[in-house]
Amino acid sequence: MDPLIAVVGATGTGKSKLAVDLACRFNGEIINGDAMQMYRGLPIITNQIPVEERNGIPHHLLSCINLEEEAWRISQFKTEALRLIDEIRARGKTPVLVGGTHYYTQAVLFKDQLVGEGSEDEDGPEPSSSEITSTSASTSTSTSAKWPILDSSPEVLMEKLREVDPVMAQRWHPKDVRKIRRSLEIYFQTGRRASDIYAEQQLLKNEAVSNDEGLLRFDNTMIFWVHAEKEILNTRLNGRVDDMLKMGLMSEAKTMFDYIQQKQSEGIEVDMTRGVWVSIGFKELAPYFSALQEPETDLKSGEELETLKTNCIESIRTATRQYGRSQIKWIRNKLWKAMSDAGMTHRLYLLDSSNVADWKSCITEPSENLVQSMLDGKSTPDPKSLSELANTVLGAKEDQAVQKPNSTTQCFTCDICRKTMAGEEQWKIHLASSPHKKGLKSAARKAERDEYFRKRELEEKAKKAPATEASAEDQGQT
Repeated sequence: MDPLIAVVGATGTGKSKLAVDLACRFNGEIINGDAMQMYRGLPIITNQIPVEERNGIPHHLLSCINLEEEAWRISQFKTEALRLIDEIRARGKTPVLVGGTHYYTQAVLFKDQLVGEGSEDEDGPEPSSSEITSTSASTSTSTSAKWPILDSSPEVLMEKLREVDPVMAQRWHPKDVRKIRRSLEIYFQTGRRASDIYAEQQLLKNEAVSNDEGLLRFDNTMIFWVHAEKEILNTRLNGRVDDMLKMGLMSEAKTMFDYIQQKQSEGIEVDMTRGVWVSIGFKELAPYFSALQEPETDLKSGEELETLKTNCIESIRTATRQYGRSQIKWIRNKLWKAMSDAGMTHRLYLLDSSNVADWKSCITEPSENLVQSMLDGKSTPDPKSLSELANTVLGAKEDQAVQKPNSTTQCFTCDICRKTMAGEEQWKIHLASSPHKKGLKSAARKAERDEYFRKRELEEKAKKAPATEASAEDQGQT
């Protein structure tokens, strides 16, 4: 057998620990699937598992790229991860894929996966290498340098997308710059509309389903979703930020800040909207470091600086919690949909890590038993049976799938409220909302007023017309 074990979940749930546990138990090697953890020299900000906790297990794609490099595109990560999977298997070992950049891991798990559909960073279908013309999707060259329009305002970007790919323009919200930009980027790179590429990939996917071909890249795949109760996870994440500060988070962030200052002094501008510069911890502390750089005459008082520092740290906590929620949202929606389309939801197991004290009974033992059953060719239990949390979360997804068939997202614009909603569900909610109903009444009253004044204007013109005609007749007689 050629098994693949994948571990996904929000930050702070224990993904890395489970990956090490499983690699130890099943003679495995770990492939990192977290974009930020690929950067070297920043183990704290990027939340890399400490060396002493790796139990001697080889970790691939960890600390492998430099600060100035952009995060890998999906196609590059997929190619390298698949190569590593083959190498690990050739050594008679089991590959364990783990990470929080879920559009990375999903690209490896599924054949011709529409990895960019609503992804966190690269929205729109990922073109194949043969479709890329002069710029490769795997290079670190900034596409905005080749196509400056990509750095334009949202309005300009949307106007251009409507021109070249109206189907994708209809799908994205006018203010969702990342998705609009990615659709344009695909068009410029390939010379083809992203919507056409998407349609072709969807057709291939439908054909695979109709021909009873597996959509999972590897048949013997088991995915573990390490999850925790919301409030418990939030408390844990707040504590994690405190631990990172004790371990040297400020020092790493200052190193990054100094790097940028050095580059700017050399006349080199660093794009802080991409790559490691968007990592949580650095961008939130940047205002504090900037304040420390101010001239002595403008320097804030010690109390003001301390307040600024406290606010920046609180921003890290907030951003960390928000990131955790976005990761969970991806799994609930994108990963679940892909597993459902492949008919493989029985291979997605939610493990409840809410109580760390119960790690062995809630995480280690059930995960090892499940993998062993897969390797032995035995049937595996219903994923909902593992815990109350699993039953609640996975049961809700199953019910939702029955009640609401999947459909392509489309944006709807309300001319009355001047708002745009993404998706039919949000559109229906808006139509039933009090603000919209008030807007309808207001629009109706305005229409009545306009009609009233229009009639009055016509009446006034009608009254003036005879007088004007009489005056004209008098002038003619004269």
